[in-house]
Order: sequence, then structure tokens, then C-alpha cells
Amino acid sequence: MAKGQKRENWGSRIGIIMAVAGSAIGLGNFLRFPAKAAANGGGAFMIPYFISLLLLGIPLMWIEWTLGRYGGGFGHGTAPGIFHSLLQKNRFIKYFGVIGIFGPLVIFIYYLFIESWTLAYSFFAITGKYTALMDQDSLRSFLSGFQGLEKNQYFNGIGTAYIFFLVTFSLNMLVVYRGIKGGIEKLCKFAIPLLFILGIILIIRVLTLGTPDISKPGWNVAAGFGFLWNPDFSSLRSAKVWLEAAGQTFFTLSVGIGVILTYASYLKKADDVVLSGLTAAATNEAAEVIFGASIIIPAAFVFFGPADIKAIAQSGVFNLGFVTMPMVLNKLPLPAVFGFLWFFLLFLAGITSSLSLAQPAIAFLEDEFNISRRRAVCIFGVVSFVLCQPAVSLLGRGVVNELDFWGGTFFLVLFATIETVLFVWVFGMDRAWDEIHKGADMAVPRIYKFIIKYITPLFLFTILGTWLMQEWLPIIMMKNVPVPDKPFVLGTRVVLFILLVTLAVLVKIAWRRKKYTEVK
Repeated sequence: MAKGQKRENWGSRIGIIMAVAGSAIGLGNFLRFPAKAAANGGGAFMIPYFISLLLLGIPLMWIEWTLGRYGGGFGHGTAPGIFHSLLQKNRFIKYFGVIGIFGPLVIFIYYLFIESWTLAYSFFAITGKYTALMDQDSLRSFLSGFQGLEKNQYFNGIGTAYIFFLVTFSLNMLVVYRGIKGGIEKLCKFAIPLLFILGIILIIRVLTLGTPDISKPGWNVAAGFGFLWNPDFSSLRSAKVWLEAAGQTFFTLSVGIGVILTYASYLKKADDVVLSGLTAAATNEAAEVIFGASIIIPAAFVFFGPADIKAIAQSGVFNLGFVTMPMVLNKLPLPAVFGFLWFFLLFLAGITSSLSLAQPAIAFLEDEFNISRRRAVCIFGVVSFVLCQPAVSLLGRGVVNELDFWGGTFFLVLFATIETVLFVWVFGMDRAWDEIHKGADMAVPRIYKFIIKYITPLFLFTILGTWLMQEWLPIIMMKNVPVPDKPFVLGTRVVLFILLVTLAVLVKIAWRRKKYTEVK
């Protein structure tokens, strides 16, 4: 931040809870979670899911809230500075934190384009642009035309999508420009309650669907819930199901990314992290387990029945959100209204997440280079806008999948492992336990001291090790990438490598400047 400028703080406790919950509540809550549950044993999926939540998600959540508050006390809002504050005599520890800026930035540059689709579809719904389309092929063609993957009767290129991308990008920059309290907190305190209201309205509509086709009495909402929640306990023998459940825990709580570290760095030293963190996690879980499981799959079951619903659940999040759900809503009275409610709910979930993804890089420029927020946002805006262009223009070439793997999957698990080891084994578990409880409004159950020290790191190493053994070589060799897409995927990897190295160099420059300033 600029010299003489006081570091920002959250305006209220509810503000930080809503902001962290907003970071966690994203498109994955409403699309990814029901698809994963349906495809991995239904109700049985919830067993490894809740085990992962208790042994992995909640411990990581407390670790990140505590680390962020601790580093914020030293004027650091991102992982390099926070890690450096843990062991200031170590010259290299700060470089492990580069991933905590790299990961959110990589996710931001493709997530924003997808987020802009939800804003566009909100507009399309209320204006009736797609509400007359009643079959999957037409809606799939509509989506492909909008994305610029094909020219058809609906769209003649990517122009419309690009306009909504520019609007969405501008909205994100405007909010982060207004700061922590006046921008992010203000929006989240409005957006999260509104999101829950929209979710309740949609759930009520799903629950009142009845049986539209009286010749198919088994096609009803109750059977839809049964499809999603009836447990297939044989699936628990599959290691893949356990890995999927652990992965969903990462995605749903936004742990392992670096954004909670940054958000928590704006807390005061005496601010509670135990109850506040748990409340934010509970808010996210309510959105995921209640809303995510009660809207799209039960509604689709009513119209597609038991024969097709599993294939639909496995068809991918884009197909679920932008093809299946619109088709279901188009068959109901007031399709424009309910279509708008659905996509605007997704937009609110998206923007509260993308704001959190932008903040680490902005905070890094403010804290470590002592520049104003205005200048930091301008620099971030220019760089991120340029980096977004491949995701926008090369959507059909595997670029987004590649960005998602490195930013939203591999480095997410790697970073969570690093921060846990540093917090527990470098900072020290006894010191860590005391730090967690500073200003706490409730005591963490004593068993969690053992879990955080031993079980959580073991869980993370198991996930990482299994992943590397099963997936590493095929991914590196691009075995599942179509031949025409390989140059684009390789180019994406080169850009990501350059970005990672650039961030490491910036960390080195920042600390060299600090050292020079201190000597001077």
C-alpha cells in the first residue's frame, strides 16, 4: 500500500463471514456437487464427503483463517509474506507462497468468462431469447453459438459473448477498486442473502412440480430425490469416489487456493477466527447440500425419468446448467422469470467468488510494493484482461481445461499441503493452537489438535501421492488431448510457467526493495 496509508479492515463480523462464504459459494455448489453426488454412489457419496469435510475441509479452513490473520498483523495479505512471517530467518520460505497468488490468478482468467455466461443467460431468459427452445439439441446449439464454437441461427460469432465478458470484467474491477469494506464486503452482504432468497424460491418451485406427465407416475420430485440420495454403498470400495469427495471439499470451501489467507489478513489481531470460520463454512455447506441437491437433479428427473437422468448427471456442469436446466424451466409456466432467477443466482455465486480470486494479486501489489489500491487494481486489470483472452478465444481448444487442471486442481492440493506442513511443523503445533484460539468465541474440540497435526497432512499427502501415481504421466504427455489441440495446450503450459516464474521474480524484487529500504 502507499506510504502512510493504513491497511484496510473489514467493517463488520458479518461482512467477513459473507465475503468468505461468497468466495466459497460458486458455480460448483449448484452444478458440480449434484453431478458428483449422482455419479458417485448417490447418498453413499455423502459418507466420504462429510469425512473429508471433518478431517480436511474444516481443519484447512481454520489453518487459513489463522495464517491470514497472523500474517496480516505483519502487514502481509498474501501467501509469500504470510509464510515469511512464520519463519523470518528462512530466505526461501516465502517462495512457497507464490502458488497462493498464482492459483487464484489462473482460476480468475478462465472463471470470469464462464461467470459472464450466467449474466448473459439472465438477460436471454428475461428477454425470451431461448425460452421457446424445448429440446437439448436446440439448447446445446444455442450455447455453442453463444460461446463462439459454431455459427448458427442463434449467433454469428463470439461478439455477444464478448460484450457480456466485458461487462462482467468491468463489474469485477469496479467492486475491487472500491476496496475491502466499500466494495467486496458491501456487495457480499447484499449478494449472499439475495442468493439464498432466489435459491429458496427455486426449491419451492421444484417441490411443487408434481407429476407433469400422468402416464409416468414414477417421474416425480420424490423419486428425483431418491435417485440423488439413495445410497449405493458398493461405490465406497472405489478409491476414485473418495478422491472425488475430497476434491469436492476443496472446491466447496475455497481452501488451498490462497483467497481465505488474503481475506483473513484484513482481520484485527483480536478478531475471532474459530466461530467466524465455522459460520462461513456452514453457510457454504447449506448452499451446497441443500440448494445444490434440491434444484437441478430432482427437477430434471421429473422430465427425463430414471433412464436418462444418470447420463444427464454425468454430462458435465456446462450441460447441466446451460442446457438441461433451461430446458426444464422452459417447460414450466413463466419460463422467463424462473430462467432469470436460476441464472442470476449463478451470477451472484460467480461474482462473489471471482472477487476473492482477484484480491490476492491486488493485495500483493499493495502490501509488498507499497502502491495505492487504485494503481494496484489498474495493473491487475490490464494484466488479467490480457491473460483472459486465450480462455475467451480458444475455449474449444482445451485451454480452459488446462487452466482448470493446474490452477483449480493440482496446485490447489499442493498449496494446501505446503501451508499445512508450514503451519503445523514449521510454526509449531503448540504455537499454532494458541494462535487459533486468540480472541476465539469458542474452543476448538481438543481432538482437532491431533487431526490438524497428523490426520490432515496424511490425508493431503495421500491425495497428492495417489494423484501423482495415477494421473501425472498421462497428463504431462497429453495422452487425452486431441492432436489438433496439443499446440494450444502446450502454449498454455508455457504461458503458465512464465507467469509462475514472473511471480517468483516479483517476490524476490519486493523483498530486495524492503531490505534496501530498511537499511536506508
